Amino acid sequence: MSKKTFLVVAAITGAACSLTALTQQPPQAQQPAPMGFFITSVSPGKGGDLGGLARADQHCQTLAAAAGAGSRTWRAYLSTSESGGQKAVNARDRIGQGPWHNAKGELIARNVADLHGDNERDRNNIQKLTALNEKGEVVSGRGDTPNRHDILTGSQSDGRAFAGGEDMSCSNWTSSGAGGAMVGHHDRMGGGNTSWNAAHRSRGCSQEQLRGTGGDGLLYCFAEK
Repeated sequence: MSKKTFLVVAAITGAACSLTALTQQPPQAQQPAPMGFFITSVSPGKGGDLGGLARADQHCQTLAAAAGAGSRTWRAYLSTSESGGQKAVNARDRIGQGPWHNAKGELIARNVADLHGDNERDRNNIQKLTALNEKGEVVSGRGDTPNRHDILTGSQSDGRAFAGGEDMSCSNWTSSGAGGAMVGHHDRMGGGNTSWNAAHRSRGCSQEQLRGTGGDGLLYCFAEK
């Protein structure tokens, strides 16, 4: 074999070996989607008095930051009713466009329409084993002690505020006294209503009254962006 032929063969063999090594490289693991949804692990501790929407948002932001997700803008899933010249606020309008994933990267909903079943019911993935807190932990529900499945929303099932005179948001999240709040069941169990955001009205707005119906003043938090 001539020197020139040897060099050509060596070059071809080297290229083939490089291609083989490249194709045999193990595929890189896909990074999980960033957290965009969680249930608060703790409540502000004042029942329905969350300090208004801004303070509720801050509660979500603080917990997200502690979990390493503070670079995103977080909103509490809460509606408020028209009052004192202020227009009603719909929870669905304040949480961004999606998609949203939980702390383990599991898809919760692709968009606002799927979250609320606008086109098809039960398009979201909110249930006990996926509606996790910001630490990736399961939130206790019906059958657990304590039961904490009542999540404050103040919303109708379509994610919009209630009209009319009955208080469904503890005086727009400023009262721990009179009134009540619409709550959802994150575990989709109990009370003959499996709605994640509009299961029933609480007995009152104090922390004790919220606990009396199976809650603890917890919130849904969504990353707006």
